[in-house]
Amino acid sequence: MTISTLDVHSPLDGPHPEYDDRPFFDQTLTLLRCVRGHDFETLSNLCDDDFGIVDVDPSGASVAIRTRTEWEHWFQQLFAQLDALDAATDSEILDYVAIEGPTLGYSVLDFRQTLTVGELTATFDCLATIIWKSTPDGWREARWHASVISTDIPDGFGA
Repeated sequence: MTISTLDVHSPLDGPHPEYDDRPFFDQTLTLLRCVRGHDFETLSNLCDDDFGIVDVDPSGASVAIRTRTEWEHWFQQLFAQLDALDAATDSEILDYVAIEGPTLGYSVLDFRQTLTVGELTATFDCLATIIWKSTPDGWREARWHASVISTDIPDGFGA
């Protein structure tokens, strides 16, 4: 199931004039919107992840993913788990900086991710470093490393 972005107002859908002119910002928005919408196909097309990723699971723990097969399994399993829980995720960008070179670039994304299950919402403040590479099809994510900086998980969440 792909959740429609029209169903809920999201900070990802608002204007971002302070970041719009920065390299890879549109792609970064797409990454976050794909997670929000459980859009595996678009996410898969934007990510190359030659060197794997370090992501955050629904409990806030780090998950090391080293191969494309593991990457596909991770996101298919994650999206299925979120769908089964009727969970909603969203993100709010708190800060974004990036540098673009001719063939490689990187960005640092400071964001707040929410996970809502039923009436309860957990909040995860995260910092992600993203390595971008130029391909014949445009810029692709080559490496994602997210760390949880702080959490606010309500009592009874996930029980």
